[in-house]
Amino acid sequence: MSAHPFFELGLTVFIASFFLCLLVVLSQKWHGGLSHDHDLDGVQKVHTTAVPRIGGVGVVAGLMLGLWLFYRRSGGASGLQDASGVCLLLASSLPAFVAGLVEDMTKRVSVKVRLAATALSAVIASAVIGATVNQLDLWGVDALLAFTPFAVLVTAIVVAGGSNAINIIDGFNGLSGSTIVIMCGGFAAVALQHNDQFVAMLAVLGIGATLGFLAVNYPSGKLFLGDGGAYFLGFWVSEMAVLLVRNPQVSAWQVLAICAYPVIEVLFSIYRRRMIQNVSPGAPDALHLHTLVYRRLVFKHVSKSQARPWKRNAAVVCVIAPVVAACVAVSATIGGSTPVSLLIVLAQTGLYVAVYGRLVRGRWGVGKSGRLGIDLSARTPIR
Repeated sequence: MSAHPFFELGLTVFIASFFLCLLVVLSQKWHGGLSHDHDLDGVQKVHTTAVPRIGGVGVVAGLMLGLWLFYRRSGGASGLQDASGVCLLLASSLPAFVAGLVEDMTKRVSVKVRLAATALSAVIASAVIGATVNQLDLWGVDALLAFTPFAVLVTAIVVAGGSNAINIIDGFNGLSGSTIVIMCGGFAAVALQHNDQFVAMLAVLGIGATLGFLAVNYPSGKLFLGDGGAYFLGFWVSEMAVLLVRNPQVSAWQVLAICAYPVIEVLFSIYRRRMIQNVSPGAPDALHLHTLVYRRLVFKHVSKSQARPWKRNAAVVCVIAPVVAACVAVSATIGGSTPVSLLIVLAQTGLYVAVYGRLVRGRWGVGKSGRLGIDLSARTPIR
């Protein structure tokens, strides 16, 4: 199939998402009381001005409007699959999106409730479009996945965990959005290699909608993705991963290699909070990799600007995104076999831990304890 329909679809969704996200910013005087992120002193906060954190509204509405405009203009003769599957996936995403959006406006929805809502979205998608994990390339586990209730449970855990991972890396202008675009690009490449037009279409929709948001968000941070947008896009990417691994020719480890950065971030955060800091895994802190990049690298090499107070915030993505893009490119290009993709996952894990330790300690290597030798007691100001 020609790439032209995909390009036209992505461009249409991008334009729709951009204008709707811009509309959210321009109309903030009417909804700012609910949508603004007024908590500027939180442990994970680095911005200094209250702005709307409901960018997810523009993303979701832009995706829907762009899809409708594309099919209306093409009269159904676009060369792409029917949009019914996309509409069903959008409907399935509602619990995850709504739970995140309510949290954005009320700050009263717990992490457990948001995870449960995202898991419910995964179960719905499993029922309506058959998005159920059927292989993980793990000895013994794949046999259990033949048992439908177990497979649905694993799917719910995978999707909820993946969505939460995107929410965790949503800390600086352009970071989560650029990661989403890069991962969608990797999934599109793998999907097209295996002639999976539906997943490729989902990837193009995700790229277009996210780029529309990024055009408003980056670099100055006029609009934040918010929990609604982060959980929606996390759900979208996770569903693409689930749909890809249904193909027996696609290695689950290659899919994991493409998603490695946010997945490693959330797993390592759970490890350090529980095993090193002895606090709840859900406790907020300023010790994620992106925050350490901000504190240890950006503060040192990027000067403060009164005219552009967002300059340091926006610099974080310039450090992380190129590395993520390189890892995803390698994963999509040569990670087709399980042994190779497993090695890529291990390499990314080792790189993450080494860089994290270097940023915390100021030197390479492990401590005398033989663990990570990471002192997480310091609470250096992040502003």
